Amino acid sequence: MSRLMLCVLCTVVTFTFISSVYAADSGLVIPKIQSEPSFADFSDMSPATALARSMAKVDDFIQRTPNDGDSATQRTEVYIGYDQERLHAIFLAFDTNPDQIRANLSSRENIDGDDTVEMTFDTFNDQRAAFSFRATPLGIQWDARWTEGNSRRGGFDTTLEAVWDSDGELTDQGYMVKMSIPLRSLRFPDASEQTWRVQFARQIPRLNEEAYWPAYSIGIEGRLNQTALLTGIRDVSPGNNYQIIPFIFARDAEALDLGAIGGPKFGGNTEQDVGIDAKFVFNDSMVLDLTLNPDFSQVESDQPQVTVNERFEVQFPERRPFFVENADFFATDSNLVFTRRIVDPEGGARFTGRQGDYGFGAILINDEAPGLNRDATDPIRGKKANIGILRGFRDISEQSRVGFLLSDRELADGYNRVASIDGRFKLTDNWITNMQFVGTESEPVFSGATSTGYQRNIQINRTGRTLNTHSHFIETTDNFRTELGFMNRFFRPDVSGIHNRARFNFFPESLDINTWGFQIFDVYLKDTDGTLIYHQLGPTIDMEFDTAGFGLTYTDYVEVLRPQDFPGIVSNTRYNYDNWQVSFDNNTLSTVDFSASYQFGETINLIPQVGSLPTIADTSRISVDMIWRPIARLRIENTYFYTELESQNGGGKIFSNEIIRSNWNYQFTKELSLRFIAQYEETDAGPASRLTDDENMNFDLLLRYVINPWSAFYVGYNTNQSNFDIVDMEGDRELIVTDHLKKDGDQIFVKFSYLFQR
Repeated sequence: MSRLMLCVLCTVVTFTFISSVYAADSGLVIPKIQSEPSFADFSDMSPATALARSMAKVDDFIQRTPNDGDSATQRTEVYIGYDQERLHAIFLAFDTNPDQIRANLSSRENIDGDDTVEMTFDTFNDQRAAFSFRATPLGIQWDARWTEGNSRRGGFDTTLEAVWDSDGELTDQGYMVKMSIPLRSLRFPDASEQTWRVQFARQIPRLNEEAYWPAYSIGIEGRLNQTALLTGIRDVSPGNNYQIIPFIFARDAEALDLGAIGGPKFGGNTEQDVGIDAKFVFNDSMVLDLTLNPDFSQVESDQPQVTVNERFEVQFPERRPFFVENADFFATDSNLVFTRRIVDPEGGARFTGRQGDYGFGAILINDEAPGLNRDATDPIRGKKANIGILRGFRDISEQSRVGFLLSDRELADGYNRVASIDGRFKLTDNWITNMQFVGTESEPVFSGATSTGYQRNIQINRTGRTLNTHSHFIETTDNFRTELGFMNRFFRPDVSGIHNRARFNFFPESLDINTWGFQIFDVYLKDTDGTLIYHQLGPTIDMEFDTAGFGLTYTDYVEVLRPQDFPGIVSNTRYNYDNWQVSFDNNTLSTVDFSASYQFGETINLIPQVGSLPTIADTSRISVDMIWRPIARLRIENTYFYTELESQNGGGKIFSNEIIRSNWNYQFTKELSLRFIAQYEETDAGPASRLTDDENMNFDLLLRYVINPWSAFYVGYNTNQSNFDIVDMEGDRELIVTDHLKKDGDQIFVKFSYLFQR
């Protein structure tokens, strides 16, 4: 199968591929205006002054959902202009039921469930990436960088964290939003006259409506190819500007030291840290980022995920500021640059930019983590990993691109080197293909044994109104290693296979259902010797209403565990199991967003008691998420996970795992907020499990004053409790598991950072 697919795809690439631009028939000419507009220029939600009337006007928004191609149910007008330093836009969002507009005072980017307006700029007119800015009726900001593509690396990346201004105002006719984007917050070509692409949007949650200008149809693959040309911007430049962001971090902590002489004991430490991040922009589109003792202290906690009885690593998102600029430059379908692998760097540099059809990026950084907390006799003690990453690409035709990526991680006399070439090719308005070929060379520390591996990654996708398909072939050899990457089930070494998804959408006009769909998903994986190791097949049916959704999935699995997969297995062992999942979401109430899923059936018990092998077990899993806004300033996010496994042979419960998390955020002003998080996790181990009972309670309190993403002041306190005790055993201290909670550590910290820019 792999040879056939390669032949077909190579033929496509060698001979021809077709690509067209599906932009709006008419573009938008943006005028230069004399001063910054205000809401006063649009009194009674109409252009009331000469300045307002001098701005370009956009209206006639078209729905994408729920009724693709229909006119928007609510009228929206956008007025846009520019001066030498900023882009200015005023949104007039009319509403026939203004009392139903959803608007809450919340922290930046936590705007789920609120009405919003949005504008997107493809500043290089390449239809590959764009800047998106969104705001609520109260002016709460959200921004992201959009990357074209329907693979897992495409879509919105909310780590953009641009500096811009916004404001909002509710009226008796709807609401108004003002956005002002400094040109120095954007990247664009060094040219006297700019040609960009633009798209405006409005989201109305109570109607499940998204409307756009120009039309952004679900029947055409791609987003930026459906934008409008934006012209008229002349003789502007962000200049060779710079941003300097120093930070101060201080912490006083007490924690349980498991490696203390004589056994575990509590120890306290005080830490002060000073560092600096700097950004320099050259020729409008080239950016040099430098960091010294980088600000990698993380004040935002990761969302909880279930990790018990999981075969493969769980991926958490990157949140650290140094890796933000042009992060999509280093993104390929095979995740070769997962920057959370760089744990504790001293300093680093990043250089990214564009020139014409070419883009490039480089990272040089080190990581102290490998040498920390090691015994004095360990040869790795005190050593640092040195890391270099180089990325380049060239845009060809419309929405097609070819590129390469090289990475090198050196530790002591060991190394891991990765080389990749990749391409995205737009074949028609509905069909695209992505291809990537990766080679690795590795030498473990102090072993001297060099190994090489490769990976082939090819996918073909169709996007349309009624039919969507995804076919993805991946082959990875046994010795493939990428120490800076992230590999899930499909990408891991010694796996070759294909997964396919076909989805049919239907839009009934005589029912209250907006859309319903049927999907079939199939996975077939084997190892490089040709042995089947995993098969998954299952249909899904779902339906969407204005403010609710429902889904039902059945999945049949075949999984083979080999001797190298689990200790004690002497020959390949096949496991057959299946399960059902039902899901539901609803946001009918303006104050509540709710989603839940229930899964039941069978799975593999991967944590049997010591000396036993995995078996098929009965399982059930509950997942509930709810956002509640009892008042406009208070946002409460509640999450509940419950997972249980039971033996099928009458052996009783294997384990249960329960996670409860509640996140309370009170917003005093746009800048000042107080956040409190309480999280409880308990694992109750049964006799058929090697687990031990585990219980944990964590409290997190954080006071934030955020002027912009880079100028902020934080004061926080964190405390943790778990089920343990320390007892004296013949002169030594030992840690024992108990059935009650005891504090195992706490900390108080202060962090301040401030943005200086020109």
